[in-house]
Amino acid sequence: MTEGFLIKDYLNKINFMNIIIKSANFKVRKELETFVREKVKKLFTQSDNIIRANVMLRKEAGRTPKNKLCEIRLEVPGYDHFVKKSSEGYGKSVSQAVEVLQKILRRSKSRQLAVRQAPALVQI
Repeated sequence: MTEGFLIKDYLNKINFMNIIIKSANFKVRKELETFVREKVKKLFTQSDNIIRANVMLRKEAGRTPKNKLCEIRLEVPGYDHFVKKSSEGYGKSVSQAVEVLQKILRRSKSRQLAVRQAPALVQI
């Protein structure tokens, strides 16, 4: 009986850290990478259906101060969730993108619960 729990915990640990961080035209510092992993890890604790998180960091062309761009794609069964946010710093962009994804995950979870709890229609 305990072997089943051990296997489940092992699989959760493997799936838990499937975060891919990419950057365009610069090398990500270790501090920024750990910050991104900590923020995105919150999404994995919120939903068990997440397969992978792809994080893309890059600088937008132009001279605007809000040119640090963060794109996060959550791969889940069905439709993937995608968010793109830009601000003055990469940390702020990541935080904003994670907040939006948390709202999306909460909304999709409440929709799934509503579908499960809806009474079945019987046709005669």
